[in-house]
Amino acid sequence: MIKNSAFFIIVLFSLVLSSCSLNKMFLKPTKMAADASSATLYIEKDTVTIQYIGDQYHPLFIRNGDDTVSFNYTTESVMFESTSENMLNGWMLTPKDVQPKATILFFHGNSGFLTSQHWAMTRLLKYGFQVFAVDYSGYGFSEGKATRKNVLKDGNSALKYLKSRADLGDTKVIIYGQSLGGHLAAVVAGQNEDDIDGLVIEGAFSSHKDIGIEFAGFLGRIFVKEQYSAIESIPHFHKPTLIIHSTEDDVIPFKLGEKIYEHANQPKELYQIEGCHICGSRLYSEEIAGKILKMLDL
Repeated sequence: MIKNSAFFIIVLFSLVLSSCSLNKMFLKPTKMAADASSATLYIEKDTVTIQYIGDQYHPLFIRNGDDTVSFNYTTESVMFESTSENMLNGWMLTPKDVQPKATILFFHGNSGFLTSQHWAMTRLLKYGFQVFAVDYSGYGFSEGKATRKNVLKDGNSALKYLKSRADLGDTKVIIYGQSLGGHLAAVVAGQNEDDIDGLVIEGAFSSHKDIGIEFAGFLGRIFVKEQYSAIESIPHFHKPTLIIHSTEDDVIPFKLGEKIYEHANQPKELYQIEGCHICGSRLYSEEIAGKILKMLDL
């Protein structure tokens, strides 16, 4: 009887650990200390140092130790409050030589932070977009703890903050999310249809349980908590939707992108690409920009 009880306790403990591990796999933030003054990135053959200036953490990019990098866009760093009760860090990327026709609210994936993730959107700037990218709670300089509940609160708060900005002008607003951010984009769009004009989802999973199954089989179905999901939310969105997914994606299977597409309303398009996970905005920037402008009638 004692042996059976011990075995039961061991099994139960193992299941609890499995559950915790599965639910933690969704968020892998890089956290910056509030007093951090710099970070280093390795971009191809260059070493780029980012110096953060002031209480808004304005980024100054320096290549190979001493050359200040000038881009064809400006970067404004801001801190704003979320309903998660955390102050969040966001970057507004504005092209210098192109008048923005549309504004993108960008939700990045489950790892890294703004400094490493914002590059995904920079190639779209020259096609007539400005981009507001945001770090979720517990990422980068954003305060608080990285949880899925906070991610949703932060996504909704980022949209509300963006809509309050004077420089939005009369540009149309779309949400563009990659991976975890693509899943989030579907949920935020479903809850805020009147505030946006379109939705772009790249390399996203259809639900937390669906991707849990891919990683852990039946244990993913049992132990992954759903909380909210793309396929439950996207039917509430009735504006133009572009879903991008690579058939070669080795992180989130193409079939999960197809599943989101199946649950989306018309007008919608499934753009099937090749290449690595969430590399579409880098490898197919011209094609994606063209599709977005077309779906917005711009």
